[in-house]
Amino acid sequence: MGFHLIDMETWERREHYRYYRDRIKARYNLGAEIDITGLLPQVKAEGLRFYPVFVYLVMRAVNEQKELRMSMDREGRLGYWDFCHPSYTIFHQDDHTFSDIWTEWSDDFRTFYGRAAKDMETYRDVKGIKAKKDTPPNFCPVSCVPWLSYSSYGSDTYAESSMLFPVILFGRYYEENGRIKIPLNIAVNHAVADGYHTCLFLNRVGELAGAFQLPVKGASPPPGGAARGHNDHK
Repeated sequence: MGFHLIDMETWERREHYRYYRDRIKARYNLGAEIDITGLLPQVKAEGLRFYPVFVYLVMRAVNEQKELRMSMDREGRLGYWDFCHPSYTIFHQDDHTFSDIWTEWSDDFRTFYGRAAKDMETYRDVKGIKAKKDTPPNFCPVSCVPWLSYSSYGSDTYAESSMLFPVILFGRYYEENGRIKIPLNIAVNHAVADGYHTCLFLNRVGELAGAFQLPVKGASPPPGGAARGHNDHK
């Protein structure tokens, strides 16, 4: 787990970073509909849970872009991690609250899915904001609202935050003209990523979902690729 400092003398976005960190402190949201027509039947045929499968695809795309893995070290210097772990929400049906848990990342689909399924089962009844403690510094927040196929999403905060990681949200998948689609949104700090970078992310998730072939147990997913209930959240 390496952290690489950005060289502010040579970085092509140094002026953009300073502008959006010091002058216009902006975050923005961008969303798209992701086609999962080919992915969903595979998930159902294997009896897998859609939620951790889609989190895997999202994190594959995140971990391919350093702009989405940027953070600051303890001295406040900008850099980026080799990879990020997903920090995601689980829903408690009994009291309608949610909790955050995180799962150790692996590029190997079967490895990640097994870890996520175990974490979701282990912490399913643990209440509070942080059900699984000791979230690592290189994390990316991911959440799901499986009750709604929304068309837009926005967020705001009343206080400044030093967090530079994106916040990713997806909703309930639905059928349209014979295709299965799912809304996916990303909220980004403009200091570290522009529209170009977020479009790369959204398009990449679409590519991964369209090309993904569920690997044979024990096998790794093919390069470039990547239920219980409908869009289950737990």
